[in-house]
Amino acid sequence: MIELVEWLALVTTLPARNTAARMRLWRALKALGCATLRDGVYLLPAREDTDATLRALADEVRAAEGSAEVLHIAANGAQDTGFRQLFDLSADYGALIAAIRLATVDEKTLRRLTREFAALVATDYFPAAAQDQARQALADLSARLSPGEPHASGSAIRRLASADFSGRTWATRKHLWVDRMASAWIIRRFIDPQACFLWLASPADCPPDALGFDFDGATFTHIAPADNAPERVTFEVLAASFGLDADPAIARIATIVHCLDVGGAPVAEAAGIEAVLAGLRASAPDDDQLLAEASRVFDGLYTNYCKENDHE
Repeated sequence: MIELVEWLALVTTLPARNTAARMRLWRALKALGCATLRDGVYLLPAREDTDATLRALADEVRAAEGSAEVLHIAANGAQDTGFRQLFDLSADYGALIAAIRLATVDEKTLRRLTREFAALVATDYFPAAAQDQARQALADLSARLSPGEPHASGSAIRRLASADFSGRTWATRKHLWVDRMASAWIIRRFIDPQACFLWLASPADCPPDALGFDFDGATFTHIAPADNAPERVTFEVLAASFGLDADPAIARIATIVHCLDVGGAPVAEAAGIEAVLAGLRASAPDDDQLLAEASRVFDGLYTNYCKENDHE
């Protein structure tokens, strides 16, 4: 019996005069990582999310006076293999790894390469060893720039009560960046309003009575779930530990922090937030002032997302 694998094809035509709609469609297809079978025919693996996305694009094409259909294709073994090869990103990852190895170790370069990696991952429908190799190369570059950057370890997240963490001293590495900024914000805003922060030159300087976060061996740091789920950054671990991840506004902020810290699925507003936080970091005289200013950014995001949720 021949085993068939299902794929999706978007078949479209658009009026030549509607250049704006054609450009929007091209950009959307590129962002999705669609393979082109021929002009006007685009392929994706059949999944619930890809089906919904292609159908939404088809609706946009029809609204622009074009024609569009989403077809289900049942491919046999040889056809499926051929289709999968259209989505092989090994060469793209190889080029990224080469760029990482030749890169100057500075924050701007690291952020750019992290965005490039995140964009590849977002369209990598069949992850293989090349993705892991690029992730490790990026982690090595990050470690050279920021010694002490945490490595995700397998561990369960325990539910904790904020009342048991009141008025504590919390410690993390100095020269705050996104995950540490956001983590310090959520600690002071929702977990321990009286928190006192220490900014460490090295994780080894953490006092035994302080609650460390975002470094290897800290009380709260990156976790790689045992079920092969995506890595959780420190902000996500804190939110889950104290039951804050059920708040839709916190969950949205978590997607931004995750994207900017370790990559993954791109988030529309992440680049803008990154630029704001980078500007604050460049101008703040110390980490206390940086946290105060960054906290206003996260306060604003939280308030805005809460209002958006109220209107839904």
